[in-house]
Amino acid sequence: MSGSSAAVYLLSAAAVLGLAVTAGASDVADLISSTPPVTTATAAPPPQEAAPAGKSFVTVIRHEAAPTSSGEPEKQVQASPAAATSRAAVAAPCAGGRWQHDIEKHLAQLGSFGAVSVDGRQSPTDCSAIRGFQQRFGIEPAAGQADATTADVARRIATSSQPGNLRRCDAGAEVTACVDLTLQTAWVMRDGAVVAGPTVVRTGFAGHATPAGTFRVNKRAEKEWSDPYEVWLPYWQRFIGGIGFHETTTYLHDAARGSHGCVNLLHRDAVAMWDHLQIGARVHTFGRRPGT
Repeated sequence: MSGSSAAVYLLSAAAVLGLAVTAGASDVADLISSTPPVTTATAAPPPQEAAPAGKSFVTVIRHEAAPTSSGEPEKQVQASPAAATSRAAVAAPCAGGRWQHDIEKHLAQLGSFGAVSVDGRQSPTDCSAIRGFQQRFGIEPAAGQADATTADVARRIATSSQPGNLRRCDAGAEVTACVDLTLQTAWVMRDGAVVAGPTVVRTGFAGHATPAGTFRVNKRAEKEWSDPYEVWLPYWQRFIGGIGFHETTTYLHDAARGSHGCVNLLHRDAVAMWDHLQIGARVHTFGRRPGT
């Protein structure tokens, strides 16, 4: 083979092998005959934020409820099977259904999400009000559909907002965080008036029920590390033992989840609770979460 033919052959071979060619045939021959470089493993970059050592605190876990002797499902707080599937399903925008009238009734009672017609029939104005309610309380999808989750949350918020229920907190003049364990709602009062909420919460499940009683906020941190669950708890406000308020780390309306006693909040409500409370603020929890 001539010198020029050899160069062409070597260039072709180099191209097939994916080698970079920067000169003539002699350079290509050197590349092919050279020993491949040793590859050095690159260490994984350190985590962006190391977890501090400290006392363990609780967070949410998935809980599969044990069957009861009577075989009856939990009521009130636990949503129906339709509620569990509504989030995963692709809801038709403004879809009506069996829950339409109940949602209209409760939104009309609240009166802060727009005009609704309490007639059990979906309309553009009804859909707009329902969608706004769903967006406010973190219900997914927020497509204005009349589903079981929306109906359950609307019932709980409307019931909690009644003057008689608000008075159950017995707040007095000082700032008090009120948690209705039965309805799974919370609000903040000052001088006998509501200054935040009512909103939805999620508390401890069976075996880890959030205790009822009167407590005081004794620790606050914008971000608290939970050692056993390796997760940050945003807007942490502890009020007894390892139990406190914090932003939820999961979808709040998943009825199969519960905490080890903490009061889980949506982001905007965790921020509001943080802004209204201080060390020493009063916390009053009352009632009992169904099934605990």
